[in-house]
Amino acid sequence: MQHPEPGEAGNGHWDALDGLPPVREPGRAVAAVLVPLYRDGDGAVRVIMTKRPDNMRTHPGDVVFPGGRMEPGESAVDCAVREACEEVALPRDSVTVVGGLSPLTTRDPNNLIVPVVAKVERPAELIPQPEEVDVILEPTIDELLDDTRWQISEWFGHNLWFYDFPEATLWGATAFMVRELLSIFNTPEA
Repeated sequence: MQHPEPGEAGNGHWDALDGLPPVREPGRAVAAVLVPLYRDGDGAVRVIMTKRPDNMRTHPGDVVFPGGRMEPGESAVDCAVREACEEVALPRDSVTVVGGLSPLTTRDPNNLIVPVVAKVERPAELIPQPEEVDVILEPTIDELLDDTRWQISEWFGHNLWFYDFPEATLWGATAFMVRELLSIFNTPEA
């Protein structure tokens, strides 16, 4: 088996993003997240995620995408970009929305979240907003594609995916989003 040159697999990943469906904006959506992807200096595709502080009222210590509640009249795209700007100082003009993932709920079935996927130009420094972000995580897609690092476990009658980072565990709704995102890279064209 021939191994790809450094960064070669990442280039295929980057091109696969162009096949994403458009962002869906169901009328009952209450929140949106940005799934920001960029190519690093070696050509690898990375995703920007955050670990929420352990003292947060909701989802304490969870690994999530930048995002939050939509303001009245705000679209999912506008919300996701605004939240990424607030939470990790991602400049608005560095974001190019390329599509969306399936809207889904958290433990609260009334909390419908719209995932917005974007190619971004990573600034020299991402700055965590301390009230909402404990740590910024930037795994490569290749790391996330390594199925040996994923576990599936039963949790209150549901099978959930878990992925351990040194800082925290990715699970729940965000893990479902990541697994859907990874499915586009597992196609023969990617």
